[in-house]
Amino acid sequence: MPDETLQTTLGSDAFARGWAHLCVDMQSVFAEETEWHASWLARILPAVEELAALSAHRTVFTRFIPPETVNAAQGAWRRYYRRWPGMVREKLPPGLLGLVPSLARFVPPARTFDKPVYSPWHSGQLHQTLRADGVETIVVSGGETDVCVLATVLGAIDLGYHVVLVTDAIFGSADPTHDAMLEIYHSRFQMQLSTTTVSDLALLLREAGL
Repeated sequence: MPDETLQTTLGSDAFARGWAHLCVDMQSVFAEETEWHASWLARILPAVEELAALSAHRTVFTRFIPPETVNAAQGAWRRYYRRWPGMVREKLPPGLLGLVPSLARFVPPARTFDKPVYSPWHSGQLHQTLRADGVETIVVSGGETDVCVLATVLGAIDLGYHVVLVTDAIFGSADPTHDAMLEIYHSRFQMQLSTTTVSDLALLLREAGL
């Protein structure tokens, strides 16, 4: 049976009204041996691939794009990139900022959305695009649970979307903070957020004929 929380809190009618899959920062720069390598990305990649395959035309892949140089960063971001000076665009092979190959194959019909900060909502452009498409529910996957996924989830909630967090398709770099954030998502945002797994979501969508 599909996840009870998802059925009770959300129901298939919310998907019928309009939904999108927002896949956060599944890029080669985090998959390969760089200073920002995230070992858990590879472990959850098959689940993200399955999720994207459910409805590629509803999928938006965000990409975290660093500044060209350290000095081009704004405000406290400059201090951030002084910590990782090799991770600015002038130092990185361009291909590292792209999606991992197994997800890049979904584009098109999937779309990409580039962002210079943790949140994809910062410019307002993504929100405008999704609202124009009639989206009311956002399915979230990707990484990291306690950074860019967190910014994505909280921003979506602030903008009035119901968030469906796919717990076997998100990753963090540190197990303690990943686990702690899952507990926070469950305990503090239950009126605006549901959790499920890829298989349970796929079943719910099939049963709804979506």
